[in-house]
Parts: sequence; C-alpha cells; structure tokens
Amino acid sequence: MGERPHSGDSSETGTVASADDLRTGNPATDFSIALLSAFVRNGVSDLVVSPGSRSQALALVAAELERSRSARVHVRIDERSGGFLALGLARETGAPAVVITTSGTATANLHPAVLEAHEAGIPLIVVTGDRPEELRGIRSNQTTHQDGLYAAAVRWSVDVGAPAGADDEADQASALAEAAVRAAVGADTADPGPVHLNVAFREPLSVAVPPLPESPTGPLPDTARPIALGRETLAIGGGPRTVVVAGADAGPRAEEFAREAGFPLLAEVSSGAHFGPNLVVSYRELLRDESFGGAVERAIVFGHPTLSREVPALLTRSDVDVIVVAPTGAQAYNPGHRASVAGGVLADPSIDVRAPEVRGWVGRWVFASRRIAEQAALDAGPSSVAPDVEKARSFEPADALAFAAAELAAIRAPITRSLLAEAVWRYTWPHDRLVLGASRLIRDVDRTVPGKKITVHANRGLAGIDGTIATATGIALASQRTADEAELPRGVTRVLLGDLALLHDVGSLLLGVGEPRPHLQVVVGNDGGGTIFDGLEVAGTAPASAFDRVLYTPQTVDFAALAQAYGWHHAVARTKGELDQALSAPPAGVSLLEVPLSR
Repeated sequence: MGERPHSGDSSETGTVASADDLRTGNPATDFSIALLSAFVRNGVSDLVVSPGSRSQALALVAAELERSRSARVHVRIDERSGGFLALGLARETGAPAVVITTSGTATANLHPAVLEAHEAGIPLIVVTGDRPEELRGIRSNQTTHQDGLYAAAVRWSVDVGAPAGADDEADQASALAEAAVRAAVGADTADPGPVHLNVAFREPLSVAVPPLPESPTGPLPDTARPIALGRETLAIGGGPRTVVVAGADAGPRAEEFAREAGFPLLAEVSSGAHFGPNLVVSYRELLRDESFGGAVERAIVFGHPTLSREVPALLTRSDVDVIVVAPTGAQAYNPGHRASVAGGVLADPSIDVRAPEVRGWVGRWVFASRRIAEQAALDAGPSSVAPDVEKARSFEPADALAFAAAELAAIRAPITRSLLAEAVWRYTWPHDRLVLGASRLIRDVDRTVPGKKITVHANRGLAGIDGTIATATGIALASQRTADEAELPRGVTRVLLGDLALLHDVGSLLLGVGEPRPHLQVVVGNDGGGTIFDGLEVAGTAPASAFDRVLYTPQTVDFAALAQAYGWHHAVARTKGELDQALSAPPAGVSLLEVPLSR
C-alpha cells in the first residue's frame, strides 16, 4: 500500500488505438485514455461515474468508450449509490466494475460499498481523483488525505502521482490497470475484493477526447488457483453424524456435496444452495431439538451463515467437529475459533447413500422439517394454503360452495410476513433474480420457503441495509444484459426489503436522463419502522417511548408520492389476491410495490 508509481499519457501501447491518434498533449486526458482502455482490455465492461471536477478527464474518456461501444457507463450523482451499483454489477457478473469519483467527501461516500465488497469478496475497483502532491496538506479546496483511505478493506492501494506527459506513462497506466484487475479478482492471491487507485491530476484537468474505435471487452485474467491459498481438498467419509451448513454465497456446490455424501442440508435462502432433496428448511427448530441438533457430531460449512443464532451455537460446541470450506478469501467463517479450513471437500467413495443408516439420518431431518412446515401452514390459517382444485371438482354442490367461499376468503385475506415471503419466492423463476435486503423479511423468507433453484443475492458480507436498491439495480442491469446477448427472454429482478432499508437508500431510486431502466420490482414490506428490533431481549423491558424513538424509529412516508417524485410506478397490495396479481405481472421498467404489514 501507499506505492506511488509515476503515471502518464496514452502515447504508447496502453490505448485502443495508435499513439498518433490518441496523443492530445494533455497529460490528464492521455493518462485517462491509457488507464481506462487497459481496464477494458482486461475484462472490465462497466464504468460507474459520479460527476466532479478533479476526475473530469476520467469521466469524459469513459463517455467516449461508451460511444465507441467499448464499455458501458452508468452515471450516479450520489457516490454511495454509484459504489453499490458497481457492487451489484460485479456480484452478478463476477467481473470487477470501475467506480470513478472526484476528490473530497466523494471518496468517503464509497466506503460502505468498499467494506461490503471486502467482507463478501466481491471484485471492485475504485478510482478516485485527487490533488497533486504540492496541493496536499495546505488546506487546498476539497483536499483531504485520500491515500490509504480504505485501509485494510482493500486488497491493493496505490497513490498515483500526477501525470506529466512522459513517454513511458501510457505503459505504466496500462500495467497499473492490469495489476488492479488481477488484484480485484484475486488472480494471484485467491482473495478477491476491492482495489483503490488514487490518481492525482494537475491543471489543465482535461481536453476534448479524440474519437476512439470500438474495442470489445477482453477476457478477465486467470482467477484463483485450483487449491486456493494452499488449502487442501478433503475427502469426507461417513461415520460421524454430519450436517452441511450453507450460508450466504455458498453456491450450488454445497447442495451437490450434501447429496453426494447423504448429509442433511441446512441452507440459508441467500446461499445459492436452497434446493434439493436433502434440504432442511426448518433447521432452526431442529437444531434447538436435542434429538436432532444435540445428535450432530460434525458440520461442514460453506459460505457465510448470518441468519440464525442456532448455527453459530452449533459450530461453537466443543463436541462438534467443524470443517469450513473456503476456496477463496484470506478470512474463513470460524465462530468457535476451532474449525479446520479446507479449500474444498469431496464425498468419500466408500459412503453408500442408499445404506439404511445414511438414509435414516438424512430422512429424519428432511421429514421432520416438512412436518414443521406443514403444521406452520395449518396454524397460519386457510389463507396460506392454496385451494385444492382437483378435490373441488369432485365435491358435492354444498362442498363446492364451501370451497368457493374459502377460496374467496383466501384471496381477500390480509398479508402476513410469511405469506409475503412465500408469494415473492413462488413468483420468482430461474431466469429472474431475487435480491433480499437486510431486513426482518429475509429471515421470514429463510424460515418459510421451500427449496427452489433460483438466483438469490443479498449483501450479507456486513448484513447492512445500505445500498440495497443500488445493488439490485446493478444486478438487474447485468443479468438482463446477459439475457439480451444470449437472445433469451429477460427476467425480472425483485427486491424484497423493509421500509427503513428502502428509505436508507432512497437516493438510488434516481435514474438520470439517459440511464437505462431495468425490469426491476421493489417490494417493500411497510410496517412503519424497524420491527426487526422488536425481537431484542430489551424490547420487553425498555420504556416503549425510548425504544421506539431510538430503535424502532417510526416513519410515515408517503411511498406513492416518493415513487412519483422519482418516476417509478407505484402500487399497493393489501390482500393476497392483490399481491398475487402484482407479482405475477409486474409493470415494465421500474416499479415499487408497497405491502402494508402490521407491527
């Protein structure tokens, strides 16, 4: 960190055209052409720009790269929104997006997205404009200490001296871009994450950018090594009573391994493994049961579990052998400070998944989970259970009338959190994307929904409510672009979040003139504040007025007016019938579906 390589113009090979075509005589512009063109050659297709004076050369070059169809540019006036938009683009594609900002407070507004990218292992490249050395430390306007601003949250940080027009500066800029991409994707370290280039510019800060020819995005550098960070791939045999735990971003490998080994699968809804015959949806209840959770002797953990207290309690028990699968990332999830960390796991060929003891162990968990789910549906009342149409056809007239009355009652039933969670899950298909905000609702989804192989995203690196709308916008733009390129039907990206999470990121509803509007449906469960805090132990003992003021934080925002102000379609669903209709046929473009919920 803190390196200061010299930097410069685009007069050499670090460009998409010849030196004679691109040399402008302005060091800031020539360096920006060389740097951003090299990013494109090294697999970067998305550039996120926030307006500012010190970064103007970078912004204007980005616009020219978009005009030449070499890259895609996304403009956000709020750098925090821009950072999370880039995070969403990178989360969906696996390739880093570049975020460009000016100096000063603009750089600090990227910090939340940088932290989430750091903890979640998402490749992200931050390029901040800065004053040259002679203007630092003298209280120059909009100047602060930007070198090393993000500290340990970035994989690589470079303070780039102001270009002066030297002949070798284009080559240095090209090498800098390649190194930044490699660091972001973890090509040499198997530790993907954010990278920071702090680039100084002297006046004159830019000139007109010459036309650039189209240059298709190149391939990403090689990603992590097969045996990541020297961690071994372990062969897991039978014997100990074992469960597989899949947390956020575990991926489908967790489900595949659980099935190969014949182990129960305790997969969170944001794991990418919430499907398959071994899935145990009601894992919380069973882990609390001594005959189930108390019988566990070994746990194989994928991803980053964050949605329950029961899983950390299991993994910190001294009588449970814990193996954490972490193919990438310097850190591994290890709440008990006693887990073995592996780069991968394989089911030992000696395991016979058809053996009675194997089938009996996984079957007990799966069938018990199903019974719990069925009982919960019955306890919730008839509105949570779809009418059985086949049975209705054989009913006598009186029975048919009763069935019709029950069906009508179900349609008119008020919406509960579990009903909302189930409906959003049911209407999401494999070509769609589902983004779950860090609200009470993600836990309702995790407790409620059955297995289904769909793509679910959630910012669980730090599990914060920040940037949810911006992240989802990036995911929607990237996934729908991929569908267009493959000539496949576009899916819808749905966001399920609480009212405070939406209000925390309300600025990301702003899509400027000329910015693409993806097929994005934001579903907000509006219970008037932060009801997730009602589950705190202190909720029943603290004075209600104080608790509500500083934790529940009640709000009475008019979401219809808010949506209108930002040009979003708005609708309200108060009954199950209205919810089903709104989810089954979401409006084109961007829409906000408000679902009132009781506290």
